[in-house]
Amino acid sequence: MSDQLSVMQSRQQAPMWLWPMLWGALLLISVMGMPYAEALFRWIEPNARQVIYTRAEFYVLLGRHLLVVGVAAAVTIVVGVLAGIAVTRERGHDFLPLVGQLASLGQTFPPVAVLALAVPVLGFGTLPIMVALMLYGLLPIVRNTLTGLQEVDADIKMASHAMGMTPTQTLRQVELPLAAPVILAGIRTSVTINIATAALGATMGASNLGDPIIAGIVNGNMAYVVQGALTIALLALTVDSLFELLQRKLRSRLSTS
Repeated sequence: MSDQLSVMQSRQQAPMWLWPMLWGALLLISVMGMPYAEALFRWIEPNARQVIYTRAEFYVLLGRHLLVVGVAAAVTIVVGVLAGIAVTRERGHDFLPLVGQLASLGQTFPPVAVLALAVPVLGFGTLPIMVALMLYGLLPIVRNTLTGLQEVDADIKMASHAMGMTPTQTLRQVELPLAAPVILAGIRTSVTINIATAALGATMGASNLGDPIIAGIVNGNMAYVVQGALTIALLALTVDSLFELLQRKLRSRLSTS
């Protein structure tokens, strides 16, 4: 009986890994196989002298893209989650509307406008796009952190206090684990949006997967544009499917605990 249950569980878990593996494999094939796909992209630009972007290797551009998005995401996650925790505590409850408004304000500014304002102060390069990504990705994390923590049942928190837990212990052992799927959903949205938004950094001297897109637009070469856009799309799908897998695992862990 236990063997049958384990077989059924493995069958149910197999699809959870399928999409991340599929999108990741396609991303790897795209990045490593791009120099050998000239015949394919020649269909898009039959008259162009060159149809494969060769100013930088695609795996190098992918690494730079991941670095920018990763650093911005790490800072945004720390700031967003801590801000959400702070304003849901008794001492910080008065600042709840202010934090919500500030987070919303960050996403009302288009990333291009943030870059235009940041470049005169920070100069060209990676730093302006990181600032833009941090501001643009803050809202989903703050909003979902607030939602997740506020949805924790008050009776559960009272029970933890009755068991002798301190407020810090209640937060760490009760509230955050229960709110984790909702918070992770906000992080997923933030990171996925910023994977695409980071391509704008190529206009400000931050080399990444946006380079082929900008080069294609400037030179009128749609093959370059497709190469950059395709790689970014596959990266976004890979990361998004990984977050979906994490969300499912968190939900299943909470349902069994």
